Amino acid sequence: MRKLKFALFGTGFWARYQLAGWRELRGAECVALYNRTISKADALAAEFGIPSTYDDAEELLRKEVLDFIDIATDVNHHQTFVNMAAARRLPVICQKPMAPTLAIAKQMVETCRNAGVRFLVNENWRWQTPLRALKQILQSGEIGAPFRARLDMISGFPVFRNQPFLRDLEKFILMDLGSHILDVARFLFGEADSLYCFTQKIHPGIAGEDVATVMLRMGGSTTVVVEMAYAENPLERECFPQTLVFVEGEKGSLELGQNYFIKTTTAQGTTAKHYPPPSYPWANPAYQVVHSSIVACQANLLQGLHGIPAETDGEDNLKTARLIFASYDSAASGHSVRF
Repeated sequence: MRKLKFALFGTGFWARYQLAGWRELRGAECVALYNRTISKADALAAEFGIPSTYDDAEELLRKEVLDFIDIATDVNHHQTFVNMAAARRLPVICQKPMAPTLAIAKQMVETCRNAGVRFLVNENWRWQTPLRALKQILQSGEIGAPFRARLDMISGFPVFRNQPFLRDLEKFILMDLGSHILDVARFLFGEADSLYCFTQKIHPGIAGEDVATVMLRMGGSTTVVVEMAYAENPLERECFPQTLVFVEGEKGSLELGQNYFIKTTTAQGTTAKHYPPPSYPWANPAYQVVHSSIVACQANLLQGLHGIPAETDGEDNLKTARLIFASYDSAASGHSVRF
């Protein structure tokens, strides 16, 4: 496969890790950066040896010869850049969450579909090593058909310290973290038949919710409870940013616990196996399991750009977006949502 040239739109907190992930693959080369504050683009370009920077997206697209664009801006600008790319028949990778509303997400997918443009979503969470291992054990049938599960991403980590803009989001944890964890629920258990959501705001002075609980009926037979919190309270079990999972099946149970151990319990007893993430020198140790998943995710997206179906294309991620916005509807109305 030839090396694909791309431009990265957005040079914020996550951009350097996405660029580092692409470098691990050696199948893609970033040739230009866009950011509305050019000094930020210049600084990142100097760090990674990227030849061109722009604060005008149209100018970048006129001057650069590209195979795709990778969008890592804030969610409110995703549609604008997707439309620009689609108009030029240029494949797109878009950061999660896809869009600020479900209607806009649908329009983005439809625009690329009508233009015959590949539209992929950089949804890396499901590519974490322990979560991939958990999926394989579920598929093996060792614990039988799952009937109930709990996914926990509850943390006292000071998330606003690295990403202060999150304080101002009117839709916070369901959009930021729910886009990941609800996608993992789909990855593990299939599509949702219904959901009910309750949200809370614990931090003072923030615009959106920082705690959410979503109960879903999935795959026609599995009850899944998703618990998320960035309340920044002291916790006995602090494992940021690891997702903890407990699954009950007809013949046993599975538990993905702290430090990447999966315990499998059946009538024959309990076994435990360690599934640590790969280690990369550029990854922040506090985010190791997340940053390492960027590489696996982008490897899959790179295949998608070469015509091999990718897991998280726009059509697939639209199903996750439906869960996010249905959760907000449920929390606002106090009623369950059926699909």
